[in-house]
Amino acid sequence: MKIATAAYPADWFGEWADYEKKLTAWVTEAVGAGADLLVFPEYGAMELVSLAGEGVGMDLEASARAVSDLIPQADELHARLAAEHGVHILAGSGPVMTGERPVNRARFFGPEGMLGYQDKQIMTRYEREIWDVRPGDPLTLFDTPLGRIGILICYDSEFPLLGRALVDAGAEILLVPSQTERLSGYSRVRIGAMARALENQCVAVHSPTVGAVEWCEVLDTSTGAAAVYGPPDLGFPDTGVIAQGDLNVPGWVYADVDISAVARVRAEGRVFNHADWALQDAPSKNVKFG
Repeated sequence: MKIATAAYPADWFGEWADYEKKLTAWVTEAVGAGADLLVFPEYGAMELVSLAGEGVGMDLEASARAVSDLIPQADELHARLAAEHGVHILAGSGPVMTGERPVNRARFFGPEGMLGYQDKQIMTRYEREIWDVRPGDPLTLFDTPLGRIGILICYDSEFPLLGRALVDAGAEILLVPSQTERLSGYSRVRIGAMARALENQCVAVHSPTVGAVEWCEVLDTSTGAAAVYGPPDLGFPDTGVIAQGDLNVPGWVYADVDISAVARVRAEGRVFNHADWALQDAPSKNVKFG
């Protein structure tokens, strides 16, 4: 299959048709390049706040509710595009009000419609202390014709046990949408995605937001490069980098991935990170304190 992962810039929209035009153009471009799986970033949906008018994007409470109100309409558009083109699309995540406080939710679509969603599990300090975004529903494994897919939203990718839980459930591909302001934040997520691919002998797909957004407090400035990673072993590049774009350059990054390579490297690789994961528990029981 061909994977398309977006380095995605936010735009201001005067009306809904402007957003529909942009998303349609992005999807059409990826499909034209032969993509089967399209991945958009964390908080990619925040650009919808522009439709609420001037100033709303700088108010965290108002922007969360404004975007949440538009998510159903955005879902209809994503579902239609996925069906029209016969592709799978991870939509850019956004705040969804499931009670008094929002969760950070990414929705996943296939040719047959919405397959489900993934909520972020662990909040960053900004989300927890300033915005009061809450953890949502548990991790979900999506069994698709492309392979078994799990989603780790940004900070979640930095926690090995979350990735391992998805892999233990059968995941072969981990999607990592992100939104990070600084180079250090992007680097943490990049390293996390590469580490998850290494230790689980799977494919990790990183999609970041990029660019400056003066009218949205959440997006503000975003740093990142889209990429697709694998384990640096049999059937994958020696660097573990299958494809990677340039830092802060908007656009799609494409990678051709044979999902059977995941099973092969787990069975025939030079090392057996996936199978040997259980052995990491044994040394911890034998630590001596001097």
